[in-house]
Amino acid sequence: MPEMRLQRFLAQAGVASRRKAEELIVAGRVKVNGQVVTELGSKVDPDADKVFLGGKRLLVERAVYLMLNKPRGYVTTMSDPEGRPTVRSFLKRAGARVFPVGRLDFNTEGLLICTNDGDLAHALMHPKHEVRKTYHVKLQGMVARDTVSSWQKGVTLDDGDRTAPAEVKLLGNTGKNTWLEVSIHEGKNRQIHRTAEALGFNVLKLTRIGYGGLALDDLRVGTTRELSRDEVDKLRKAAGGTMHTFEKVRKRAPGKEQNRRRR
Repeated sequence: MPEMRLQRFLAQAGVASRRKAEELIVAGRVKVNGQVVTELGSKVDPDADKVFLGGKRLLVERAVYLMLNKPRGYVTTMSDPEGRPTVRSFLKRAGARVFPVGRLDFNTEGLLICTNDGDLAHALMHPKHEVRKTYHVKLQGMVARDTVSSWQKGVTLDDGDRTAPAEVKLLGNTGKNTWLEVSIHEGKNRQIHRTAEALGFNVLKLTRIGYGGLALDDLRVGTTRELSRDEVDKLRKAAGGTMHTFEKVRKRAPGKEQNRRRR
């Protein structure tokens, strides 16, 4: 493997995003071959040099990119101080330390990207890239066309902040409830719920079905699958296309699922 900058090595070792890795280096927390290195331009040979963080040796991991269909009732973190179940339980067989990109609320289900590519994760979450997220939203009550129009134009939330224009489609209703498809590129806290509440409606169910050009499709709830090379490229494009590519992205067979788990 060719030499690489130390911050890139840390990112590929699954420690953190490259920006966070730079902070660790400057803080003097990284050692290379027994010596503290604080210069950001430093390079290392992954096959020959020994890199340590906090006394633990780091190794470059194989790039892992997964899609998880998160169930309701799970926290989108790797641990929870309140003892609630986390998405970590679905990622134990990933073959590497992977982390969720962004968050889905405890009672929100659907598409969640998980990876050990810290650079890509950071870029996907950066507001300037405006990565598109699409949801199916079940609202209590009948939603009129003018309400849909208001959501499309942007809504003032409870804290006075205003949402950006959104794509909103009326999918249908059951007489008591209404289904919408909503696409946004912002990441405001509980944005879908708060927008619905500002318009006078309660969210009964929320499922993310699309993220960065990828679709959830028929992936079963509580299961993961590895992304194809084309899907990873889509994510890179959605995130600005400026990140280094990991050395290898394993191709998957069509329809292959991993970590099969039922609710």
